[in-house]
Amino acid sequence: MLFESLIVKIALIGVLGIGAQWLAWRIGKPAIGLMLIAGFLAGPVSALVVPGGIINPNRDFGLLMGPIIKLAVAVILFEGGLSLNFRDLRLAGGPVLRLTILGVPIGWALGTAAAYYGAGLSLPVSALFGGIMVVTGPTVIGPLLRTLRVPARVRNTLKWEGIVNDPIGALLAVAIYAYVTYQGPDVGILPITADVAAASLVAGFTGAGLGFGLTWLFRHGLIPEYLKVPVVLVTVIAGFVAMDVMKHETGLITVTIMGVVIANQPLLSGHALRRFKEDLAVLLVSGVFILMPATLDWGVVSAFKARFLVFLILLLFVVRPLTVLISLLGSSMPWRERLFIAWIAPRGVVAVAITGLFAIRMTEFGVPDANALIPLSFGVVVATIIAHGFSAKWVAQRLGIWSSERDGVMIVGANDWTIELGATLQAAGIPVTIADPSKFALRAARKRDLAVYRGDILDEVTQDHLDLGQYQLLIAATDNDAYNALISADLGPELGPDKIVRVAPNPDAAIKGRGRALLESGAPIDELLNRQAAGWGFTRTKLTEKFGYAAYRKNLAGGGEPVLLLKDEQRLLPFASNTGVTAEAGDTVIAYLAPASAST
Repeated sequence: MLFESLIVKIALIGVLGIGAQWLAWRIGKPAIGLMLIAGFLAGPVSALVVPGGIINPNRDFGLLMGPIIKLAVAVILFEGGLSLNFRDLRLAGGPVLRLTILGVPIGWALGTAAAYYGAGLSLPVSALFGGIMVVTGPTVIGPLLRTLRVPARVRNTLKWEGIVNDPIGALLAVAIYAYVTYQGPDVGILPITADVAAASLVAGFTGAGLGFGLTWLFRHGLIPEYLKVPVVLVTVIAGFVAMDVMKHETGLITVTIMGVVIANQPLLSGHALRRFKEDLAVLLVSGVFILMPATLDWGVVSAFKARFLVFLILLLFVVRPLTVLISLLGSSMPWRERLFIAWIAPRGVVAVAITGLFAIRMTEFGVPDANALIPLSFGVVVATIIAHGFSAKWVAQRLGIWSSERDGVMIVGANDWTIELGATLQAAGIPVTIADPSKFALRAARKRDLAVYRGDILDEVTQDHLDLGQYQLLIAATDNDAYNALISADLGPELGPDKIVRVAPNPDAAIKGRGRALLESGAPIDELLNRQAAGWGFTRTKLTEKFGYAAYRKNLAGGGEPVLLLKDEQRLLPFASNTGVTAEAGDTVIAYLAPASAST
């Protein structure tokens, strides 16, 4: 049969994972939830029709299943570390420190109590599971944050907490497992804590050494450009495996520290490395979240007992809120943001992988209730992803921290044409920011009551102070064709090429074909400024059923052409030289017309 081929299964995992992410992007829903559904359908649900199911990871991959998951988690955590720039801690440093130093022990104690009294687990198993539950999962926090329009402080706090606490939760599980199963003469909290702490220090120093070593090699040109990414990947895997062999789960610390070190070192290839890692992380997350629910079978599902629901309710509505609110008590973070963080805590693959590992070991050791950890961990993942993923936007809106600024437009280059375009958009209800390094060029924009930003948006410091992700569209319209092309090339992978458009270069310019060119005619900025000086202007026309886009185009005269299309939901689509735009009744066309046409 077709689905008996392993290569077909591997291809299907990729199609389901990426397909779920694409569908989530199209419908604006959390990707993690859709990937879980896809994996559940391909696994236990398909087993009702196809013997063994279409995808059965334990059967299909056998002994390789564990290493595959662990290595994927290692790379995901490294990629997460690459996103942890210390400059982000200007806003989130205090809350993250509190959530680590205070939040981990508080969350551990409350989680242990919830598992013991709520789920009815034995105390050793409750302590181990409570320790694992302090993690919030970078594999789920990252995709979730992409869809959230919340303040940068909230995003940075959740991001740092998820990545920093992941290895800490794993180490708590290691320490508790060592304490529960230790059979030597010196059993005790202090010897075991010292052992775990020593291993953690070694892992941390190893990660830092690998990070500094790689950046030194890169800066001195000792590794060619085409080998940098492969060398980094191999180093990540080797460092993780080496530390994991020494002490289980300490490899997570190694790869996280390694990523943080590289992220905070001056490195010419830093952006390329981060982009590649982000792409790789998306692929790995997609695969892991298809494999994870596919490992379930109806026996595991049926092992989920009714009393476990009490634990889930306590985890969602008591453990996490109390942990965050107590930890952030007295901090400068606004209470609305604290409440939002107190609600958001989805668990992901790290929690499941670590729980499954120790569940098997503790069951073999004969610890009571250890076999309940696997169905309970899956219950936590499904419950938290659904509860937090699908409610995050609603909660943020009710708390008043949901930002509509991503409806805005960033226009790079302050000149007569861009300022007039900005004023037209602002009159249509679209927030506009004009960016330019010259304070003199920005004077005219200020006179038109437009928001301005003085600085070079390609400068790393500028990007740290300006969240470009808040804008739905960036228009590069300076008088420097090469700079406009550079903006498209450099920021395109960060923001998405569909969010960037630039004015076309002059016919004699050496820079060609980078990024989408605004206007179907491809008029360069010099031509647009000449038209502006000649009295051209922008108009807004709302299309109707009787007066559609075709009729509108017929009425254009004198070389006038549409520039942007404004949808009812305040979404802007540019009319570009190499893309088509579908205009419908109810849409508003913003056009640039000659003096006679613009005045009518």
